[in-house]
Amino acid sequence: MGHSKYRRGDSFNEGNAAPEYLRERPKRSLQWITGMLLLALPAAFLLFGGQFLESGDNGRTAGGVVGTASGDAPEAGLGPVSGNRAAAAAIDVPDYEPAKPIPEVEGRTVVSLTFDDGFAGQYRAAEIVSEAGLESTFYVNSGNLDKPGYLTLKQAKEIALDGHEIGGHTLSHTDVGELSADEAARQICVDRQNLVEWGFSVTNFAFPFASRNQQVENSAGDCGYNSARSLGDIRTRFSCEECPAAESLRPAKPYRLQAPEEVESNWTLADMQEAVTSAEPGGGWVILTFHGLCPYECTEIGVEEDTFTQFADWLAERDAGGNTVTRTVQEVIGGPNREPVIWSSPEPAASSVNGVRNPGLEQRGSSGTALCWMEGGFGLNEAVFSMGEGRNGSSGMRVVVEGYVDGDAKLVQQQDLGECAPPVVPGERYSLRAWYRADARTQFSVYYRDEIGLWHYWTAGPYLPASDDFTQAEWTTPPVPDDAAALSFGLALLGNGELTTDDYALYDSEGAPPLEGPAR
Repeated sequence: MGHSKYRRGDSFNEGNAAPEYLRERPKRSLQWITGMLLLALPAAFLLFGGQFLESGDNGRTAGGVVGTASGDAPEAGLGPVSGNRAAAAAIDVPDYEPAKPIPEVEGRTVVSLTFDDGFAGQYRAAEIVSEAGLESTFYVNSGNLDKPGYLTLKQAKEIALDGHEIGGHTLSHTDVGELSADEAARQICVDRQNLVEWGFSVTNFAFPFASRNQQVENSAGDCGYNSARSLGDIRTRFSCEECPAAESLRPAKPYRLQAPEEVESNWTLADMQEAVTSAEPGGGWVILTFHGLCPYECTEIGVEEDTFTQFADWLAERDAGGNTVTRTVQEVIGGPNREPVIWSSPEPAASSVNGVRNPGLEQRGSSGTALCWMEGGFGLNEAVFSMGEGRNGSSGMRVVVEGYVDGDAKLVQQQDLGECAPPVVPGERYSLRAWYRADARTQFSVYYRDEIGLWHYWTAGPYLPASDDFTQAEWTTPPVPDDAAALSFGLALLGNGELTTDDYALYDSEGAPPLEGPAR
């Protein structure tokens, strides 16, 4: 199966230093650059999953939402539709008219230049391609537009106005191959829905990390896409020596388009040219994938601007004088521009029903973390999470913090698009509950998901004292923000020591059942 070598962790970190795993594996996706910028802010972005990865400073990985220091009010974050985004969304871009696939001509080689993740340097890449008289395809994550280190929505519109194609890449660049069928479909469909609502004609998709299975390939089609691109199935000097030199112009599996491994910093101009010339004897489709452009994103999956410029000019000469042409994925694959699929989240639980999934932390995921929960925190401290003895002899989750300078460590509900995070009604107040035992102070920390699927830090409850015995904590939130669709919350440990939690609950404050006993 074709694949990308670079994956991201699934727990989240709110610290200020790059996690150790990022320093050890520099070939990861350039997503980490923005993660590091966002770590200095009190609101940030989301990663999905439950896998725990060690970090350099505090035991949690970068990615996931970023909160504030305990009790502090967050600064203005990336609102769901800021004034700038609303203005950019109003810019009209050309509509894609349904078309047939590119005509097959014997011996013709078609090259598609594709760009993943929507990094800021790709704005310059689009200019270079346009200056060469060519067009390309940009697979963007709608949830990352307007974030530091990424394209703005306005820039994406300008790229589309210049004749380039905008494609989908999931809402938040998550590994859909590791999600449930419904959650993967939400990631794919919600992303396309956002882009279509902002005016783009989005008809093609690329799998983040090239991670896929039959389930997500089907979801790409069900969400309205005409193709989905993988990686690592076409021969280069770097990999897949037994693979073909090109994809067919009539792909046998359009939701598993074959492409070479992503272009990296160790690719020379000659390597890029060879990916094309090696296909020319038999013709076919060569889909090249780029990420960062140095000096804007200089990592091992970035390429030098001068090298890319030379390659684009070389392609333009070939396009003008021979049987090798450069076209967007949309121009090659053709197909209709279907209406977006609206993938709704579950309805909020009745007021007397606990909205938390796996509230007792008994069900375990493949990584050993409680199902539907994720480990995280922020600041300068070292935290270790493990299973612990819960209330009444059941299983709980234990976190131990050492070397505390600031910040916190906590377990919160998985911040997803509907599988785990409890849905809520905007404007309602909610009773948050958890049993805890701690030898340092703790407090509720709360996040919310907005209407387009992005997660934001919201607020924190009052400090709760240390307790030698399991004690029920309860706090009623302020009215939920008008654009909130779901909440994620947990108890945060705010100092050196240990905290064990169990039996979480979320109820609409109107109709919530009585507490089991005195609560703090």
